[in-house]
Amino acid sequence: MAIIANFKVSGCTVDKYEAVLRELDAIGVGAAPKGQLFHVCYGSHDNLQVVDVFDSAASLDSFGKSLGPILAKHGITAVPEVNDVYKIMKD
Repeated sequence: MAIIANFKVSGCTVDKYEAVLRELDAIGVGAAPKGQLFHVCYGSHDNLQVVDVFDSAASLDSFGKSLGPILAKHGITAVPEVNDVYKIMKD
């Protein structure tokens, strides 16, 4: 079952966000990891926030194992509120 993770992020600027994406690419995870259906980054340039949709909680957990240490290295915290997805609509 798909899940949505609405992250409460602190310490994430545009420069840090781009650095995290480069490091994910460098370790072979990429900016769109396995199981990620949607990724939205939004907010002001000095306080970015993130919402992700994954195909399962297991996929999110797997990605978190790679992402967590990179975020910590950059002084970013991201606490998810995770809920099951009822419906995804696309045009």
